[in-house]
Amino acid sequence: MLDLSGIVGDSIVDGPGIRTTVFCQGCPHHCPGCHNPETWDFGCGTMVPVEDIVDIVRSNPLCRGVTFSGGEPFAQARGFAKLARLLKEKGYEVASYSGYTFEELLSGSEDQKELLSVIDILIDGPFLMAEKSLEIAFRGSRNQRILDVPKSLAEGRAVPTASLRWLGEY
Repeated sequence: MLDLSGIVGDSIVDGPGIRTTVFCQGCPHHCPGCHNPETWDFGCGTMVPVEDIVDIVRSNPLCRGVTFSGGEPFAQARGFAKLARLLKEKGYEVASYSGYTFEELLSGSEDQKELLSVIDILIDGPFLMAEKSLEIAFRGSRNQRILDVPKSLAEGRAVPTASLRWLGEY
């Protein structure tokens, strides 16, 4: 079960193509200027079984990718890791936003490391109002990075994605 604030079945702003975005409920970061402050409080969303989320994703034949947003998905890392594994088994690309950096997640809890190990893309770092930009793809502030997670884990350091889809240069 995941504590969610909502699901958008046809997002075009949370990654390339038509995606399903799963918004978790609860965030410890409370970034000033956050786009989703209604997701900050823990325990007041809707509890949804992981399998039901997979069914929702699969109900859109145009969807090829899923993005975890929030709130903070890594605050519910165990459940989101299970969801990511099931989605990857069905052939979906899985991305996640996080207010934590890749480096923080590498030294985080075992559940956070597990979630990191099963996603394809991480958009990391807190939203910083001083770095806000409407000119960059799929991020709110310039400090946030779009990382290729498998390559980052293999190299033991943050590796930015080379995917033109994710860089907004299709």
